[in-house]
Amino acid sequence: MKRPIGSLRLYLASSLTEETLVANSEERLQAVLATLEQCQTALVLGGDRDIAQVVSVAILELRIKLNRIEDAELKALCDAMVRDREPPEKPHHPNSHDGQRGRSPVSLKLVK
Repeated sequence: MKRPIGSLRLYLASSLTEETLVANSEERLQAVLATLEQCQTALVLGGDRDIAQVVSVAILELRIKLNRIEDAELKALCDAMVRDREPPEKPHHPNSHDGQRGRSPVSLKLVK
Protein backbone atom coordinates (compact mmCIF):
# COMPACT_ATOMS: atom_id res chain seq x y z
CA MET A 1 0.00 0.00 0.00
CA LYS A 2 1.36 3.42 -0.97
CA ARG A 3 1.52 6.36 1.37
CA PRO A 4 -0.10 9.52 0.14
CA ILE A 5 2.43 12.09 -1.09
CA GLY A 6 1.08 14.75 1.28
CA SER A 7 1.88 12.78 4.42
CA LEU A 8 5.44 12.17 3.20
CA ARG A 9 5.93 15.90 2.79
CA LEU A 10 4.52 16.49 6.25
CA TYR A 11 6.88 13.87 7.68
CA LEU A 12 9.89 15.42 5.93
CA ALA A 13 9.01 18.92 7.10
CA SER A 14 8.52 17.78 10.68
CA SER A 15 11.87 15.97 10.68
CA LEU A 16 13.75 19.26 10.24
CA THR A 17 15.10 20.64 13.45
CA GLU A 18 14.58 24.23 14.52
CA GLU A 19 18.36 24.78 14.29
CA THR A 20 18.32 23.66 10.65
CA LEU A 21 15.50 26.08 9.86
CA VAL A 22 17.33 28.95 11.59
CA ALA A 23 20.56 28.13 9.76
CA ASN A 24 18.75 28.04 6.42
CA SER A 25 17.03 31.33 7.21
CA GLU A 26 20.33 32.97 8.15
CA GLU A 27 21.99 31.63 4.99
CA ARG A 28 19.14 33.07 2.93
CA LEU A 29 19.47 36.44 4.68
CA GLN A 30 23.25 36.41 4.15
CA ALA A 31 22.63 35.84 0.42
CA VAL A 32 20.14 38.73 0.37
CA LEU A 33 22.68 40.91 2.19
CA ALA A 34 25.37 40.12 -0.38
CA THR A 35 22.94 40.97 -3.21
CA LEU A 36 21.98 44.27 -1.58
CA GLU A 37 25.64 45.19 -1.15
CA GLN A 38 26.25 44.51 -4.85
CA CYS A 39 23.23 46.64 -5.75
CA GLN A 40 24.48 49.45 -3.52
CA THR A 41 27.90 49.36 -5.20
CA ALA A 42 26.31 49.42 -8.65
CA LEU A 43 24.13 52.38 -7.67
CA VAL A 44 27.09 54.36 -6.33
CA LEU A 45 29.13 53.64 -9.45
CA GLY A 46 26.15 54.65 -11.57
CA GLY A 47 25.88 57.98 -9.76
CA ASP A 48 22.63 57.19 -7.97
CA ARG A 49 23.87 58.05 -4.49
CA ASP A 50 20.44 58.90 -3.06
CA ILE A 51 19.07 55.48 -3.99
CA ALA A 52 22.28 53.85 -2.74
CA GLN A 53 21.69 55.47 0.66
CA VAL A 54 18.19 54.00 0.79
CA VAL A 55 19.64 50.56 0.02
CA SER A 56 22.26 51.11 2.73
CA VAL A 57 19.45 51.53 5.28
CA ALA A 58 18.07 48.13 4.22
CA ILE A 59 21.58 46.68 4.55
CA LEU A 60 21.91 48.13 8.05
CA GLU A 61 18.53 46.76 9.12
CA LEU A 62 19.45 43.31 7.80
CA ARG A 63 22.80 43.35 9.61
CA ILE A 64 21.05 44.34 12.83
CA LYS A 65 18.70 41.39 12.42
CA LEU A 66 21.46 38.92 11.54
CA ASN A 67 23.59 40.00 14.50
CA ARG A 68 20.58 40.00 16.84
CA ILE A 69 21.19 43.54 18.05
CA GLU A 70 18.48 44.64 20.45
CA ASP A 71 16.83 48.07 20.31
CA ALA A 72 18.33 48.99 23.68
CA GLU A 73 21.85 48.15 22.45
CA LEU A 74 21.36 50.25 19.32
CA LYS A 75 20.02 53.18 21.34
CA ALA A 76 22.99 52.97 23.72
CA LEU A 77 25.36 53.03 20.74
CA CYS A 78 23.61 56.05 19.21
CA ASP A 79 23.66 57.89 22.55
CA ALA A 80 27.39 57.20 22.95
CA MET A 81 28.08 58.43 19.40
CA VAL A 82 26.15 61.64 20.02
CA ARG A 83 28.05 62.28 23.26
CA ASP A 84 31.38 61.73 21.49
CA ARG A 85 30.50 64.24 18.77
CA GLU A 86 29.41 67.03 21.09
CA PRO A 87 32.09 69.61 21.86
CA PRO A 88 33.09 70.03 25.49
CA GLU A 89 30.73 72.36 27.28
CA LYS A 90 31.97 75.87 27.95
CA PRO A 91 31.22 77.40 31.32
CA HIS A 92 28.15 79.58 30.97
CA HIS A 93 28.53 83.14 32.19
CA PRO A 94 25.18 84.81 32.89
CA ASN A 95 26.52 88.23 31.83
CA SER A 96 27.82 86.92 28.52
CA HIS A 97 26.02 88.23 25.43
CA ASP A 98 27.61 86.17 22.69
CA GLY A 99 24.30 85.73 20.87
CA GLN A 100 24.37 81.95 20.95
CA ARG A 101 21.53 79.95 22.31
CA GLY A 102 22.02 76.75 24.20
CA ARG A 103 22.15 73.74 21.95
CA SER A 104 19.29 71.33 22.27
CA PRO A 105 20.40 67.73 22.48
CA VAL A 106 20.28 65.71 19.29
CA SER A 107 17.58 63.08 19.38
CA LEU A 108 17.69 59.88 17.34
CA LYS A 109 14.62 57.75 17.03
CA LEU A 110 14.71 54.09 16.06
CA VAL A 111 11.97 53.37 13.54
CA LYS A 112 10.97 49.80 12.80
